[in-house]
Amino acid sequence: MSDHSPSAAFHTANPHALATILEASETRSIIAASDIFDINGMKLWARNQPVSQELQRKLMDRSLQKPLETCLLAEDGVTPQSLKDAVQTLIDHEGVLTPLLRPHAHILLQGVGDVRLHPVVQLLLSAVEAARPAAFHHAVHAMAMAGAIMGARQADRHLVAQAMTAALLHDVGEMYISPEYGEADAAYTLDVDTYRQLVVHPHIGQLLLGQLTDYSKDVVRAVGEHHERLDGSGYPHRLTGPQMSELGKLLSATEEALSALRLPGATLHHASVALRVVPGEFDEHLAGPLAAAARVVAPLRARQSGEDLMHALSQLDFSLQGAMNRLTLMLPDQPSDGLQRAAALCHHLLHKLRQGWNESGLWGPGAMMIDQIGEAEAVQDALRARLITIERMARLAAGELSDVEQDSLDAFCAALVLSDD
Repeated sequence: MSDHSPSAAFHTANPHALATILEASETRSIIAASDIFDINGMKLWARNQPVSQELQRKLMDRSLQKPLETCLLAEDGVTPQSLKDAVQTLIDHEGVLTPLLRPHAHILLQGVGDVRLHPVVQLLLSAVEAARPAAFHHAVHAMAMAGAIMGARQADRHLVAQAMTAALLHDVGEMYISPEYGEADAAYTLDVDTYRQLVVHPHIGQLLLGQLTDYSKDVVRAVGEHHERLDGSGYPHRLTGPQMSELGKLLSATEEALSALRLPGATLHHASVALRVVPGEFDEHLAGPLAAAARVVAPLRARQSGEDLMHALSQLDFSLQGAMNRLTLMLPDQPSDGLQRAAALCHHLLHKLRQGWNESGLWGPGAMMIDQIGEAEAVQDALRARLITIERMARLAAGELSDVEQDSLDAFCAALVLSDD
């Protein structure tokens, strides 16, 4: 197979994916489904031979006739039945997603039964289940949430299965980047350099599924869009609503809702708030099922007193206003294209953030009732997360800058993070 073939990008084994597969092979039976040859025809591994660390040595810097992922098989890995059992557990147990999932139990179990596991995907999911269980659980949660949202919207069986398939596969590209760049920590602990590594994973996933599997173009495209947002504030391509597919919009909303649920003590209220706090980020119709499910959950309980929350909100307001003021001072007389891009993006995102702040209606003196403290705190959490996102998007958009322009961007970003004081 020539280097100009569609799957040429995967003709050298990715070290991170291979490391995950090898780690999984310590507890799973992963074998060669066919002989593995290098590009010159040298046989590196025999059919039916279990993978081992020796395979890693033999594959080092070797181009292969066929992508490694198409040559391996997980004999005792993820199956349609194990996925169905995982969804059944989410429905039956009193977990954070149960109020959303249980009303659509029949649709979900039917939908997961319609999910098809391509051999490449079955291998990768099996490796992730064994070596990165938190990432696998996230994929199952996404599959169940996307199916429930579609079920609540009375989508037909085909669309539910398509949504559940795309959601299950949405993070497959993460296996091809270093585990230290995983998105579970992206909102709070990754610095800009490591975040730069993370943002490529939707594109990698789209590339992999498009080249090595036969999933529909709609599923493949949606995987590439699962971190995009309607207002252009997502990644990796900063698409806007008209540029996104309907399935991509669903995955984007699902991903954000699950991200909100990573906070300690988070409930469906937090997921619902995350999809509504900034107008225009997500399809408002997709937030409806989450908001409806949240209404049957116990009211939010605030972590702090009303007085402390008002102080924190004042600090957040100060950060927003300070960042907007700094933005007008950031541009020199003749800014580079990179700095202009960063400034334009930040102006757009801060405007949307301020709009969400104003529309919440909780910030006037004496406007917050005691039963609104928990909701206001959830809004605060969501807005603070957006400030972190704006800082990273600014730095990514700017690229390489001169020392003077870098100082201007640093001062602007400092204003964004004052709310963490």
